Amino acid sequence: MEPTKNLYMMTLGCPKNRVDSEVMLGTLKHRGYTLVQEASEAQVIVVNTCAFIGPAKQESVDSILEMAELKKSGSCSTLVVTGCLSQRYGEELAKEMPEVDHFLGTSAYAQIGDLLAAEASPRQVIPDPDYIHDSNTPRINSMPKYTAYLKVSEGCDNACAFCIIPTLRGGQRSRPIDDIMIEARRLADSGVQELNLVAQDLTAYGHDLPGRPKLHDLLKALVQVDVKWIRLHYAYPRVFPDELIDVMASEPKIARYLDMPVQHVSDKLLLSMKRGRNSEFLKGLLTKLRERVPGLVMRTSLIVGLPGETEEDFEMLKEFVKTQRFERLGVFQYSDEEGTAAFDLPDKVPQKTIERRWREVMAIQKRINREQNKKLVGKRLEVLVEGPAPETEHLLVGRHQGQAPDIDGLVYINDGLAYPGELVTVEVTEAHDYDLVARVVERPDPKQRQHTARDAHPAPISLVPAPRPVTRLE
Repeated sequence: MEPTKNLYMMTLGCPKNRVDSEVMLGTLKHRGYTLVQEASEAQVIVVNTCAFIGPAKQESVDSILEMAELKKSGSCSTLVVTGCLSQRYGEELAKEMPEVDHFLGTSAYAQIGDLLAAEASPRQVIPDPDYIHDSNTPRINSMPKYTAYLKVSEGCDNACAFCIIPTLRGGQRSRPIDDIMIEARRLADSGVQELNLVAQDLTAYGHDLPGRPKLHDLLKALVQVDVKWIRLHYAYPRVFPDELIDVMASEPKIARYLDMPVQHVSDKLLLSMKRGRNSEFLKGLLTKLRERVPGLVMRTSLIVGLPGETEEDFEMLKEFVKTQRFERLGVFQYSDEEGTAAFDLPDKVPQKTIERRWREVMAIQKRINREQNKKLVGKRLEVLVEGPAPETEHLLVGRHQGQAPDIDGLVYINDGLAYPGELVTVEVTEAHDYDLVARVVERPDPKQRQHTARDAHPAPISLVPAPRPVTRLE
C-alpha cells in the first residue's frame, strides 16, 4: 500500500466553487489523502480557481504562481489547477505554466482521485461542462459544523450580456428533490443548523427535470429536515411565482433573507444586459416581496459601468438605491470579458468613471446600512453563535437570520456565554455601519446540549473569496 500523501486545497471564488472543493476533499480523503493547513507541508496542492471577472482571474493566476513556488521550496510534488480558469484558458495556461501538472475543467473535479492515482494521466482534462455531483458523491463540509452550502443545481440557461458563467459552467442541471433531501438530512445529522442553498440561478431550479418541479416544491420538502434556517442565494428575478413567495412567508425555517441580483434599473441597460425583465417588473416584485414577507432582509447586486451607461442611467440607479433601501447591497465594477455579448457593445465607460460611480453608490448604501442598524438597538434577535471573535477571544460573534456567512456583517456579543452552533436570543446594544453589538438574554439549557468533540473546522481548506460585489468601503 502506498504511503498517504498530504493534501492542501485553496479555493477561490464563490460558495458554489467551495462545494466543488468539498467534493474533491471528500474524494481524495476517501483515497487516503491527509488534509493539511499549511501549503508548505503538502505533497499535493490543488488550486480551485475563479474566472468570473478580471480581478478574479488575476487573483487565480497569482495564487497558482505562489503555490508553484512550493514545488521548489516545499514538499509539493504535484500541483493541480481546477475550476473556471482551467475551463476557460486550459490550453494557454498549459503552455505558460509548465510547473502545473494537471488542469481540470469545471466538470472534471470529481475525477481528481483517478487522475492522481494513474501512472500516466493527461495534463488537461477539460470536457464540456455537464457534470453535477449527487448525494452518493463523497463530500466534506469545510464550513464550521453548524452551517453548510447545499448546491441544488449547476450551470445556467440565461444569457446575460456581461456574464461568462454559462460558457464555463454549461447549461442548467438540477438535482432531483429526493437526492437533495438525502444530502440535506446527512448534513443535519452531522450538526448543521443552517442550510445555504446555492445555484447559478436558484429560481430556475427544476425546469430541466422530469415533471418540472419548482423551487417552492423543493423548499416544502426541505423544511421537513431538522435544521433551523434555510437561506436562499442567487435567486434570479426573471421567474418568481406567488407560490414561492407564499412558502417564504409561511415557513418559519425559511430565513427571512433573499439574495436576488437585479443588476440595474435603467430599462435601456436591462435590455442590453439581456436580463429578460424591465424595471417595472423588478420594482413590482420587490414591493410584493416586502408586503408579503414581513421582516425580509433583501440582498442584491448591481453593476456600474456597463457599456452605454450614461450619467442619466446612473442617476436612475442611485435614486433606485435610495428608494428601495436594500438591507444588503453589493456593487460590481463592470469588467470587459472576451466571449460575452457586452464585450462587443459600443460606448465603453472609462475606468475612472466606473470607479467614481461605484464609490457614489457604496456611500449611499453605507448611510442606509447605518440607519437600518440603528433601528435594531434595543430589539431582540435570534443569533447563531459562531465562537470567539477573530479579533479577540473576549468577544463572541454570531449571525442573525439576515446575515449570510462570509458576505454580511456580524453580531458581536460582549455580555453572556454560548457555545458555537448554539441559537441564543440577544438584545442589540450598539449599531455600527455593518456590524451589531449585543448581549445574551436567553439561551438553551447547557445541560440539554449534546456535547461533541471540538471539530468546528473539520476540513483544512483555504478559502479566498473572489472579487465579488463589494459590500464595505474599506
